[in-house]
Amino acid sequence: MRAFVVAGPTATGKTALALAVAEATGAVIVSADAMQVYRGMDIGTAKATPEEQARVPHLGIDVVDPDEAFDAADFVRLAESAIRAHGRVVVCGGTSLYVRSLRRGLVETPEPDPAVRERLAALDDPYGQLCRVDPALAARLHPNDHVRILRGLEVFEATGRRLSDLHAAHEAEPDRVELSGFWLDRDDLDARIDGRVLAMMDAGYLDEVSGLLARYDRGVKPMRSLGYRHLADHLLDGVPLDEAVRRTQRDTRRFARKQRTWQKHVADGPGIRAARADGDAAALVAEAVRMAHTLFAGL
Repeated sequence: MRAFVVAGPTATGKTALALAVAEATGAVIVSADAMQVYRGMDIGTAKATPEEQARVPHLGIDVVDPDEAFDAADFVRLAESAIRAHGRVVVCGGTSLYVRSLRRGLVETPEPDPAVRERLAALDDPYGQLCRVDPALAARLHPNDHVRILRGLEVFEATGRRLSDLHAAHEAEPDRVELSGFWLDRDDLDARIDGRVLAMMDAGYLDEVSGLLARYDRGVKPMRSLGYRHLADHLLDGVPLDEAVRRTQRDTRRFARKQRTWQKHVADGPGIRAARADGDAAALVAEAVRMAHTLFAGL
């Protein structure tokens, strides 16, 4: 299986490039954005507009309600199904875990057990216990990273194997899906993020959040995400609107900087190149289309 990828931080122009490649090659687009799967969360997740979705079929958008679960394993199943059904697929999004999981597959581990997790959480020193049973994993984790610490202990208890060993064995396996494409970045990202948040507000972002709060608790996972939680603070807690907008801009800029550090998790194999989205746009599109045609040759 193979797919063309357009990845990178928020506000780098991924949607426009993905549309150009898909239209030129007859591909469908699969969203690799962990927030765009939720119905009703349109403006704040920067989903492709109805007009853009009419130009090219989009999958991975509006898959579940905000109070339903969706994870990397669900994404891999969706994306692989799209590749088998359509052949030519452009994967577009900034969730590096999704792109990496599509390329490499997921490490097979036992399902989480809430009862075991609760018992392990009650230990006096979970991190110290992890240091004893899986020192390699413990060395990569912060002592306060309770979720991953407990997961390492849970996997060891259920399988008798270190999670670090399972990851190492997985890395030695061949890629499941051949990927080609671009990791986008640009120098003016902060200014673009600030402007896009203001444009979202003009487009009805606050009304979108208000409508969601009428149907869902503010504690559901997607409502705790960037922008949605900040505007919920305004609507429910009285935080001034201009301050909620400022916090959204600030934290989105911070998130984009984190996304930049995740490039190695996406472009960790052959085929995915770093590219500047603030350079010659026509040349970038032409090169992306050429690469996609090469990837899809024979399909």
